[in-house]
Amino acid sequence: MKRVAFMFPGQGSQAVGMGEEFYQTYPQVETLFSQANDLLNKDIKKIMFAGPEETLTETENAQPALLLTSIAIHQVLINEGVQPQMTVGHSLGEYSALVAAGSLSIEDALPLVAARGRLMEQAFPKGQGTMAAVLGLSEADINEVLAGITEEVVDIANLNCPGQVVISGSKAGIELATEKLKEKGAKRVLGLNVSGPFHSRLMQAANEEFANYLEQVEIKTASIPVYANVSAAPVTEQDKIKELLIKQLYSPVRFEESIRHILAENVDAFVEVGNGKVLSGLLRKIDRSAKTFAIQDTKSLQDFLAWYKEEI
Repeated sequence: MKRVAFMFPGQGSQAVGMGEEFYQTYPQVETLFSQANDLLNKDIKKIMFAGPEETLTETENAQPALLLTSIAIHQVLINEGVQPQMTVGHSLGEYSALVAAGSLSIEDALPLVAARGRLMEQAFPKGQGTMAAVLGLSEADINEVLAGITEEVVDIANLNCPGQVVISGSKAGIELATEKLKEKGAKRVLGLNVSGPFHSRLMQAANEEFANYLEQVEIKTASIPVYANVSAAPVTEQDKIKELLIKQLYSPVRFEESIRHILAENVDAFVEVGNGKVLSGLLRKIDRSAKTFAIQDTKSLQDFLAWYKEEI
């Protein structure tokens, strides 16, 4: 049997029309989407398929929409006999990874990520926090620059791949950091279209309430290892999963490190399960030789299944 790792995308991968082809093709996906509308008490399917884009992009909608698309595709893959050996998600994608590993139910995960999105939006005044991608500087160089900024909050938020690190903080802090990082030798510092300073200390305001939400959710022992964003290490124990999910709100996403740990496990392929190809692009920058699939429509599904079911 081929060894595959499933990767689940996070916020930023959403697009109007996501998941629609699977909805039209597979009855079990249609059932799942109807269930999601009931669980969220809103027509998330209509927002996903018809937009408008501004409504879909709102954190409170984008997060459950991305989770729903990923889990719909995951269910189709499982029905086709595909079993991953491990999972990893990027930020919000960690919740999809936990559902795929049997640690969270879809009934708990959808309302949970909607609440997470709402709390993240509320944690810092709208329009006063942001994020930026720093290209061409090492983590050490960026840390050195950020350590010199004491009047504003700016933190490393995502360690995505070699030469791509995302920073997060107050708008004034990001502007100041942009100037200093360019002086340090950054090739580019690109502002991101996000609604808040995610994965920074400014998210700690959401902590207590989010921890209360988590207490009401049943987290089970994962059936396969889930590589956690906070530690970049495999985790299966329920208490550890809960602890890491709370820290994840205000800690950096250690995606590159997670992928390097999975590469050491001799997987035959990485499979991005969900909308877009963001994680596949990052993976190519981490290790160009790694075999990668991105499943976001029925054609990419069939291409993957043809490879997976080939005799070794």
